[in-house]
Amino acid sequence: MERLDDVLAYHDLKIYQNTNFFSFSLDSILLANYSHIRIRDKNIVDFCTGNGIIPLILSRRTKSKILGIEIQDKLAQLACKSVSYNHLENQIDIITDDILNYSRSHLNQFDLVLCNPPYFKVEKNSTFNDSYEKTIARHEVCITLHDICSCAKMVLKDNGNFCLVHRSDRFIEVLSELRLNNLEPKRIKFVYENVDKPSFLVLIEAQKNGKIGLIIDPPLIQYHLDGSMTEEYSLLQKEVFK
Repeated sequence: MERLDDVLAYHDLKIYQNTNFFSFSLDSILLANYSHIRIRDKNIVDFCTGNGIIPLILSRRTKSKILGIEIQDKLAQLACKSVSYNHLENQIDIITDDILNYSRSHLNQFDLVLCNPPYFKVEKNSTFNDSYEKTIARHEVCITLHDICSCAKMVLKDNGNFCLVHRSDRFIEVLSELRLNNLEPKRIKFVYENVDKPSFLVLIEAQKNGKIGLIIDPPLIQYHLDGSMTEEYSLLQKEVFK
């Protein structure tokens, strides 16, 4: 079932979503606002763009050209519909393609790459969603973490930035893959439900051929122990996350 939704604090933005696919969630909102967009960043690409939530939010942070790449054609069409509804056709392009295929023919073209990737490895005991579309979005069926980091290296210009969100339990693996591809981690932010629980998400910004030097940003904690929303998380629902 297709519906037209608000984009949280961005009251002037609307997004088409379909219950057959994943709806946008906290991780995409965090990623879209965590990425550092420099004045010189003229070309931006969002890998695994899904319904286009990240390009839509980025359009409120920059005037630069934004490309969203999605392997699922029906989902890409949904993203295109949202771009058209918000009259952003001159800034945002959405294409249906395999990121591996696209990256090999678009070397050193982007200043900033973002990605909210499939989080789960495909293993013998993997439990998949009933929907194939949701399975592709959640599991590394079509692309792996290794592939994504390799593709980011290919399409980024020298000193370009790569920003991604991932599960905290794969943090060490993410760091290893980044450095394997000459993507030096520069900023990291952990996300927690509350102070008594381990981090479940991590945001990482890396730079292609960047110098060693890492900033660990203050954590984002969603809820107090009494269940009430923290001020920072509450602001995330109303204003741009900083």
